[in-house]
Amino acid sequence: MHGNSTKDITRFFIAGINYKKTDAAIRGQFAVSNDQYATLLTKAPEFGLHELFVLSTCNRTEVYGFAESADQLINLLCTQTEGTASTFSQLAYVKNGMAAIEHLFSVAAGLDSQILGDYEIVGQIKQAVKFSKEQGYTDSFMERLVNCVLQSSKAIKNQTHLSGGTVSVSFAAIQYIREKVADISDKKILLLGVGKIGRNTCKNLVDYLDADHITLINRTHDKAAQLAEELDLHHAPLSDLGQKIEESHIILVATNSVEPTIKKSHLEGKGEKLIIDLSVPFNVEESAQELPNVHLVNVDELSKLKDETLQMREAEVPKAWIIIREHIEEFLEWVEMRKHVPVFKAVKTKLKEIQTFPSYIQLSSPEIAACQTINADEKIQRVINGMASKMRQQNQRGCYYIEAINEFIA
Repeated sequence: MHGNSTKDITRFFIAGINYKKTDAAIRGQFAVSNDQYATLLTKAPEFGLHELFVLSTCNRTEVYGFAESADQLINLLCTQTEGTASTFSQLAYVKNGMAAIEHLFSVAAGLDSQILGDYEIVGQIKQAVKFSKEQGYTDSFMERLVNCVLQSSKAIKNQTHLSGGTVSVSFAAIQYIREKVADISDKKILLLGVGKIGRNTCKNLVDYLDADHITLINRTHDKAAQLAEELDLHHAPLSDLGQKIEESHIILVATNSVEPTIKKSHLEGKGEKLIIDLSVPFNVEESAQELPNVHLVNVDELSKLKDETLQMREAEVPKAWIIIREHIEEFLEWVEMRKHVPVFKAVKTKLKEIQTFPSYIQLSSPEIAACQTINADEKIQRVINGMASKMRQQNQRGCYYIEAINEFIA
């Protein structure tokens, strides 16, 4: 672990791309898997980087860290991505200092999500930071910042309705099916992939559409079988994919394969299909949409759905920012106090020296002599705490240094 000393906030950068300027196909070129993330951290010192974490979701790829310039972060990231550093730089937003800190708070609150108030991003931030911490690439500053960010996000969730209602991408898929399919009772549904998004989508199909003609397929068959048993659905091995595609009217894809799982050849001449691809990068071959029997929808199109829930969430945005600013102020106060740590240490050392002076008792007041049972270390800590409290209000290090010594011996 590096850099536990006072940090220069202006060197804290975020470089990223998200849904605002890029479609899912482009974002897929910069998606980072767990293996790629591990390699990035291994290579980080080669780029002069020692404190960073990478957030890669279906809607964004962002790298946060301390650097001399954002180029270090971008160049490192793109050693492991299909897309190039020059392409990323053209599409990226780069922020540093307070702007970067505010951005992280905004992302964790769901204010920067493709679907406003999407709270799933919090779990993804936790995982990204945890992975970086396990590899020794976060320090006390980063940990404190992320903790404040998570506390802010939790307060927003508990004190506002920013995440109220149900408007996730998986639920948007259900809304889309409801709008486009008149009668679902006789429609066979295939769900490919039962990870987090796949599981949520599956439960929404059952809960909101009362669908039961659902077959689950997953690369690890046991996971599909387990969920199917839990919800009383059907399951099939991956080897039956072609057959199940042919039999199904609606296909939902929630896999994370680097290459498309469903090919154009799977669909040619196989009847009318509504396919909803929830994956990034896309896991349905792009050319499949050229087929007259295929109607293909992806996450970007789903996220355009607006309803009363989103309008309600938009009204909560000002409240969320009030909470964010309170937590940012708390964090900055901690940063400011970190700058004074050397002063506190020096005063503490001096007080311990005074405590051992033979003349200390003589210099002390009668009250001190009468209270020899008071633990001297506790008294020193009280003096330091009082000094810290005063220094929060105004920065006069020298004055408080002398005042602390006087207070101790008075």
